[in-house]
Amino acid sequence: MSTHAPETTPAAVDDDIRLHFEVQRLYTLEAQLLDQHRYADWLELLADDLHYWAPVRTNRLRRQQALADGAPGEVAIFDETKASLAWRIRRFDSGMAWAEDPPSRTRHLITNVSVQAGDAPDEYVAESAFLCYRNRLEREVDIYAGGRTDVLRRTTDGTLRIARRTILLDQNVLLAKNISTFL
Repeated sequence: MSTHAPETTPAAVDDDIRLHFEVQRLYTLEAQLLDQHRYADWLELLADDLHYWAPVRTNRLRRQQALADGAPGEVAIFDETKASLAWRIRRFDSGMAWAEDPPSRTRHLITNVSVQAGDAPDEYVAESAFLCYRNRLEREVDIYAGGRTDVLRRTTDGTLRIARRTILLDQNVLLAKNISTFL
C-alpha cells in the first residue's frame, strides 16, 4: 500500500491553488463585510436558494456520537433562507432590533479552509473553522467557535456564491443573551 499522494499534473495543482485562493478571498471578504455591518453587501455573496443552517448539538456518549448533531427539520439555532436573512437585516436597520442597538462589535476569524469538488460540475464543498468574537455594551462578551461546511456555486459570471452553509458550533449550550451574529 502506497503512502504517497496521487500524482497530479502541474496544471491541476495550479487550478487547485487558484480555487483555494478564490475561496479564501471569498471568506475574507465575507468576514470583513460582517465585521463592518455591511449586511446588504454580505447578502450578495449568498445564492438566491441559500440554506443557512446551524443544528442544535447535544452531549452524547461516545457510542451515540452519530446522534449528537440535530437533523434537518429538528430544532436549530439557525434555519434560514436568503429571504429570511434579508428580513433580519432589514429589522436591524429599522431600529426595532433592540438586541443590536447599539450594535455589537465582532471579529470573524476563518481558518483551516479546504475545498473539494461538489456533486454538480459548478459546485464545490468548502470546510472551514471559525472563531467569532462579539462584544456589546460594556461587559457583554461572547465567543463562538466551530466549523462550517459550505456548498459554493459558481455563477454564470464566474463568481462563487454560498449556496448552503451548515454551521456546527463547538458549544452545545450558548451562554449569550442572544445570537444576532451571523457566522
